[in-house]
Formats: sequence, C-alpha cells, structure tokens
Amino acid sequence: MPGGAPPRRWRASPYALLSVTSFFWALNWVIGRAVVGTISPLTLTFIRWVVAVAAMMPFAWPLIGAHWPLIRREWRTLAWIGFWGTGLHNAFAYVGLQYTTATNGLMLNSAVPVMIVLTGWILYRDTITRLQALGVAISLGGVLAILTRGDAAALADFSLNAGDLIVLAGMVFWAVYTVLLRRKPAELPGLAMLACCGSFGALLLAPLSAAELLFLGGHVAFTPASVGAMLYVGIFPSFIGYVFWNRAVAQVGANVAGIFIHLMPVFGSLLAWIFLDERIHAYHLAGIGLILGGIYLTARRGHVPVAPAD
Repeated sequence: MPGGAPPRRWRASPYALLSVTSFFWALNWVIGRAVVGTISPLTLTFIRWVVAVAAMMPFAWPLIGAHWPLIRREWRTLAWIGFWGTGLHNAFAYVGLQYTTATNGLMLNSAVPVMIVLTGWILYRDTITRLQALGVAISLGGVLAILTRGDAAALADFSLNAGDLIVLAGMVFWAVYTVLLRRKPAELPGLAMLACCGSFGALLLAPLSAAELLFLGGHVAFTPASVGAMLYVGIFPSFIGYVFWNRAVAQVGANVAGIFIHLMPVFGSLLAWIFLDERIHAYHLAGIGLILGGIYLTARRGHVPVAPAD
C-alpha cells in the first residue's frame, strides 16, 4: 500500500447488524412456536446453547486461551452477564410459547426498548433524549398498527395469559443483559466473552433440562424439521445474532439498539407474506413506515458508545 499505511479494517454498520439480528430473532419466535409439542422448552433452550457454543468454539478458543488470565479474574462478571442473557432469558421465551402465540410474543417484545431505558436508569442513571423518546413512541405506534391491523379497538381484546407473563419475564432478563454489556472487560474480545457466557448458560440449563426430561414429561422428537430448528436457533439467533447484537450495543449504546427490536413484527409480517401466502395490507405499510421513522429519529443522535467494538 502506498506510504506503508496499514489496510483499514472493514466494519459493518451497527444498524445493519441490529436489523439482521432482528430478522434472525423474528424467525426464532416463529420456529419456537412451531416446535411446541416436538421439543420441550427447557431442553430446546439447552440444545440451543450447546449448538451455539459448539459453533463458536473453533473461532473463540484461541481468543479464550490468549485471554485466560483476564477471564479467570473476571469470571464472576462474565457469569453474571451470562445468567441474564444466555441462560434463563431464552427459557422464559420458549416456556411462554407453550401457552401463547408467536404474534403475542412479538407484540410483547415491543416492551423491550422501554425496559432497556428503565433498566439503564435504575442501574446507571442513564438518560434518554427527547428525540429518542419520540422515536420510541413513533416506532411503538408502528408496531401496534401492524399487530392490531390498523384497528385501535383491537387493543381492547388483547389480554395477558400465563404464557404472556412468562414471556414478559424473559424480556426483563434481556433488558438487564443488554444494559450489563457495558461491564464487559474492555480487553476481552466479544467472541471470547460470548463463548464464556454461552458456556455458563449451557451449564445452568443442563440440570433444568435433565429435570424436565426425567420428571416433568419432557421429550425430544428427532425429525428433519426438529433437527433443522435446533440448528437454526443455535447458529443464527444465538451465535451470529448475539455477536451482532453485542457489537452493535458497544457502538451505539443500549437505548438505540433496543429500538431495533421493533423491527421484529415487520419481519414477522414479511415472513408470513413470503412463506405463508398472507397478504400485505395498507396497515402493514403504514406500520413499517412508522417503525422505520422512529428508528431513524432514535439513531440520528443516539450514538453513545459504551465499550470499544472489537
């Protein structure tokens, strides 16, 4: 290279990473509901993280070895982050889907941006700008437009059941995890941290899965569809999705990243149109427009780095 300058390292836009992650997670909710009766929820969560850790370890193991003294010193912090983000969070989601619909799950995900803001304020006294608050409100309006099919009266028919409450508990875990990402040791590469957190999550889930299979009537049916579901939820929402999410949160902050959760109903509508032959209506387009507008406002002045992106 002229002048001997080192080549620039390519970095993906954090907003692109968040968008792709929302797509992975939207499909995860559809799959999680589809395998009800085929794979027990705690066992699916355990398998999800075993697959994820197995997929990432060939890449993460050299980083773990190189930073082992740091990992030993900070293992309590990593275990704490893993407890909130890679253990029980997913279990709440899959257990909740035994009693509620994927649509309800996607709607309840819309509470995550608000939960992240509140969690950041409780733990670190974070603030949110008026522009960000307006963006959250507009984007939430777009979500409601899609999920109510443009009929505000439909909200009166929406009620919480046991599954919804379980899903909401999982959303609290995710909000805390996202805010706690700022505690990641700065010198530790993100993939090494995720591998450590994922391993802790799998260890936490192993006895829960065993109890489900041995004492609670749990089961796993190994079919091409169920195996495909296990591989998908382990590799895309867990391994790739978490890498993308963690990197983006480090670059733009938890509050801005949280608003991209509102893309999940957008992708859910598009997936239903493509794969289930469901029609796209005017309220879909209006909702998508509001969601994208809200994301634009929130991200416009929301660049608040919380940790160096690796």
